[in-house]
Amino acid sequence: MTEPAERVAIVTGAAGGIGRAVVGLLRARGYAIIAEDIAGTVRDLGTDEHVVPLQADVAQSESARRAVALAEDRFGRLDLLVNNAGLFLRKPTEQCTDEDFDVLMATNVRGAFVHARESLAALARTSGSIVNLASISGLVGLPGQTLYALTKGAIVQLTRQLAVEHAHRGIRVNAVAPGAVDTDFVANARDATADPDPAASRATSISQHPIGRILTPAEVAEAIVFLASPAASGITGSILSVDGGYVAR
Repeated sequence: MTEPAERVAIVTGAAGGIGRAVVGLLRARGYAIIAEDIAGTVRDLGTDEHVVPLQADVAQSESARRAVALAEDRFGRLDLLVNNAGLFLRKPTEQCTDEDFDVLMATNVRGAFVHARESLAALARTSGSIVNLASISGLVGLPGQTLYALTKGAIVQLTRQLAVEHAHRGIRVNAVAPGAVDTDFVANARDATADPDPAASRATSISQHPIGRILTPAEVAEAIVFLASPAASGITGSILSVDGGYVAR
């Protein structure tokens, strides 16, 4: 076992823009981290003995069990699960395939569910918390995002359900619902051909955010880390929009 850490987190989707920002901020706040992602680039995060990369498929229960075991074997505990891994798809409803449905549901919903399920016992021992990544797409209707919105709506309700069901164990469960974020997430969407003019789409997205810009990964990470912190000890079952005023508009 590596020397026990004061606080330990699992972050899924750790190799992406928001994931990397979360890992960096949590490490700066003194967490040891199991950084999980299907991408091999997750290994780049393992430059610190307190950041352990785990290349795995988030949708598999075994991946979740491995992450929890790593946290407890290496650092002696688990305090936080950040369910960040996800796939985006922009495609008209009638063009969505059964495969599209299965892939998005597996990564975005089953991945969050199995990681939550496998983490609960460890989190109960530390009065820990879960922060899920929802989206404004799970709160409002957006053209061309039927399947993605479906998965993020599921995350919203999963958050509320887990919060109510496990509050008596001292586990808090919340979600962050970002607006558009300046990452490669949308650019690397499963169906890249669905957006023939990314520059125009970006300009439109900016115009829909009252603050006049899209969000940075660091801003989303700050919200995630806040919800996991003692400062948010009275907050559970909440969906925090980090969207530059999009939903309010």
